[in-house]
Amino acid sequence: MKRFPVTSDSVRCSGCILNDICLPIGMCQEDVPLLDNFIKERIRIPKNGPLYELGDPAHSIYGLRSGALKTQLQDASGQVQITGFVLPGEIIGMDGMVDNTHASHAIALEDSEVCVISVEEMDRISPHFPVLQQQFRRLMSMEINRSHQMFMTLGTLRSEQRVAAFLLNISQRLAALGYSSSDFILRMSREEIGNYLGLTLETVSRLLSRFARENLIRIKQREITLLNTDALRELTGLDSY
Repeated sequence: MKRFPVTSDSVRCSGCILNDICLPIGMCQEDVPLLDNFIKERIRIPKNGPLYELGDPAHSIYGLRSGALKTQLQDASGQVQITGFVLPGEIIGMDGMVDNTHASHAIALEDSEVCVISVEEMDRISPHFPVLQQQFRRLMSMEINRSHQMFMTLGTLRSEQRVAAFLLNISQRLAALGYSSSDFILRMSREEIGNYLGLTLETVSRLLSRFARENLIRIKQREITLLNTDALRELTGLDSY
């Protein structure tokens, strides 16, 4: 991984173009400069490269500035289970905050860049700034809720409901981060979507084509336009969408 040198401007949260949709989301603007105390480095990860791997020491958490990442587990036989996808403006690495060891792999889906948030600095500074403690509790709660929603999706829904719920989930997350909720690019492959949802590549491709025929979506390679979110929401049968 290529590490950027520390500079006074390029890695400051308060001066970042994403400072209203990343770690500071929900914070008062005057509190955002507090984050500059422990965000002093950026890392660039090439496509298919690891940000961290299972068992690595967890010294930091990371804010995704650009690109996209996936988290996954891998057993001794090499079997992979994708556990999540990370979008620009979202936080990754909190799986290691319990015992200071990462419990999953984080892999770049494309050339990506993350801001490094030192856990040691965060622990040192945050007791003096309650707003930071509140912020990280909020972020951890969001991560737990996202995991619970995923378990419900995999455990109770039919294949077409899973794919519809996945598209709506991406849409909602992008909207929360200030991006378009109806027009977006899927950074992950259909095979990766299938792995995440417990479906085959062929099933995901067939269902996306079916949704397009039914004018629920428009799809061109990885470019997605949601044409009828109400119908997709009704298809899932879940109130959360």
